[in-house]
Amino acid sequence: MCRIAGLFTAVVMLAAISLPPASAEDKTITVFAAASMKNALDEVDAAYTAKTGVKITASYAASSVLAKQIEQGAPADVFVSADTDWMDYALSRKTINEASRVNLLGNSIVLIAPKDSRIDNVAIAQGFDLAKLAGDGKIATGDVRSVPAGKYAKAALEKLGAWQAAEPKFAMAESVRAALTLVARGEANLGIVYSTDAKVEPGVKIVGTFPADSHPAIIYPVAATTTAKPWTNDYLAFLKTSAARTILEKYGFKFLISPTT
Repeated sequence: MCRIAGLFTAVVMLAAISLPPASAEDKTITVFAAASMKNALDEVDAAYTAKTGVKITASYAASSVLAKQIEQGAPADVFVSADTDWMDYALSRKTINEASRVNLLGNSIVLIAPKDSRIDNVAIAQGFDLAKLAGDGKIATGDVRSVPAGKYAKAALEKLGAWQAAEPKFAMAESVRAALTLVARGEANLGIVYSTDAKVEPGVKIVGTFPADSHPAIIYPVAATTTAKPWTNDYLAFLKTSAARTILEKYGFKFLISPTT
């Protein structure tokens, strides 16, 4: 009996020794990222995969939704939030590796209209009448209670004295990309989205830009989750490189750190 057990152990050990090590092609990283990151991050991820062979799976939604999914155990390695609040939330739930966190990107919010709209060149300043500008139509943005773009939009409109009159006309979307789609389809007369969103949607045009001092600074923090795979750090390092910066800035994001080579 002992001889059989010893033989079995030897076979198992031999099998383990003969197993090939995991190659880069076998490695994967799952990224949960704010919806506004999709086009830019897809290109960054493709560049990273071309360089390393590591495959990236990206899931895009509102930062609020992603933070809660991670809290509930969703298998994410990286979280990219469109504001610091939801990254702070994730940190408070102990789902984020605090040491890996970096405020990577900046953005701005703009007023958009459908491409064929008569609305054009809106001067966004104290006292501007957004409700009157929308007429009988809707104004689309992310849900102001949870979606970062919506929260920035509400803060700006409150600062400029335009929120109270315009509030009844708002169509609250589940994400900033959903709001963008409502305007592109002509289902809303106006929308408030990130400038980067407007840049990638041919069905809309920017009619005004909100002053930077009318809302909190728009910051995209990035971090590894506490359950991240060991090779996730290499991906995070790539996000800080000049190569990643070139792609991200092409889409209109502002790089907030000094890039590595």
